[in-house]
Amino acid sequence: MAGKQLTSSSLARARAASPRGLLAAGSLLLLLLLAASYSLLLSPSSPGGLASPSSGPGSAADTAFLASLDRFLASPRRSAPSAAAPGDLDAAIRAEEEARLYGGGAWPAAPAPLRVYVYEMPSRFTYDLLRLFRDSYRETSNLTSNGSPVHRLVEQHSIDYWLWADLIAPESQRLLKNVIRVQRQEEADIFYVPFFTTISYFLLEKQECKALYREALKWVTDQPAWQRSEGRDHVIPVHHPWSFKSVRRFVKKAIWLLPDMDSTGNWYKPGQVYLEKDVILPYVPNVDLCDSKCVSETQSRRSTLLFFRGRLRRNAGGKIRSKLVTELKDAEGIIIEEGTAGADGKAAAQNGMRKSLFCLNPAGDTPSSARLFDAIVSGCIPVIISDELELPFEGLLDYRKIALFVSSNDAVQPGWLVKYLRSIDAKRIREMQSNLLKYSRHFLYSSPARPLGPEDLTWRMIAGKLVNIKLHIRRSQRVVRESRSDS
Repeated sequence: MAGKQLTSSSLARARAASPRGLLAAGSLLLLLLLAASYSLLLSPSSPGGLASPSSGPGSAADTAFLASLDRFLASPRRSAPSAAAPGDLDAAIRAEEEARLYGGGAWPAAPAPLRVYVYEMPSRFTYDLLRLFRDSYRETSNLTSNGSPVHRLVEQHSIDYWLWADLIAPESQRLLKNVIRVQRQEEADIFYVPFFTTISYFLLEKQECKALYREALKWVTDQPAWQRSEGRDHVIPVHHPWSFKSVRRFVKKAIWLLPDMDSTGNWYKPGQVYLEKDVILPYVPNVDLCDSKCVSETQSRRSTLLFFRGRLRRNAGGKIRSKLVTELKDAEGIIIEEGTAGADGKAAAQNGMRKSLFCLNPAGDTPSSARLFDAIVSGCIPVIISDELELPFEGLLDYRKIALFVSSNDAVQPGWLVKYLRSIDAKRIREMQSNLLKYSRHFLYSSPARPLGPEDLTWRMIAGKLVNIKLHIRRSQRVVRESRSDS
């Protein structure tokens, strides 16, 4: 993770031994057959199939943040008539839930779509911030305190844009059927707060940002639905670990959308984040998808055993990086490089990953790193060295099929990591590469959001929390506060 920019901007303006032998011809043929079979499965002509990541609604333009944002802001304002909260919202919600429960038919019924009420917040929290980002994107060369490009950081944490843009799109344009937007608050399972906390953190002056955070906090906590549940059924995107930080303690019961969970206390205070309440979302990849055609073309060129390109020194848990550099810098078949910003840096990282069997993924300033998702969409098997890491959608995905997990203690032992990687047989490598091709769609945000994409999996994870959310809401309404906890 990177720090605050050096210079700030106002809301009115922002400134800007080679392992090649492991993969013989027979191995390549098997991988191509697996890729072709999977592409057929995803073909729109297949019954129940999903669109291929390289065609249809999931074309490259639809997964590019800036291109999608340009189209979004150029289209008519997406608003819908939302009814005000009833005078007795709690009674209305109870009546709606009882109607669902006792409305006839077998119980439990088939899972119903998750019903999301999207707040119509004032434009200073939503559209104005998106325009600020869009209008300052091409002119800025602003960097954070450790040299990271500000606007690229906003992009890799832009989960708030992708989720909101899909939720408010006309239903006829949406592909997701397991989550629907409702206009009446009493019908809602979940309330979505569309505030762009990351853009405001990076592109506003410090005091201006804090003032906007306070305004957003007051606006949200004044809502009847928030006051009824104390925010337990509200979703707030806080995907950069510094975003919304000055007011987090007032919204700690809400569902936070996070990049990871840091147990050291450097980023989140104890008790603010935990898996039972919150959801981990992937970063937006910085490199292009290596699809089935790309995989077949690059397979014979993956001659590097292990690749890493990025910041070689980080703070907190990321200190493991400097130790790994010392251990691996002179090893045969391994490339360790200092990262650079901009188009050249992206091209170098993308080319390096596509020429490598394994990609090193150590902790950054926080346990997670965007590099993990770059490796996945590049077809490069991640080697994860981050003992405190929590992963996106792990209740739905088995990361052991696509990644290797190595403890920090083992990784820095002389010669241990290289020996371990060279011991992995060709059959397992082929299986993991094939799984990477399948799993990549789970980490590609798009407009419209696609089934089994990260937006879809986010709502599936939240739907799985509903019963526990309702338990704590109802318990809090009856518990005598002085007698026991009502968390």
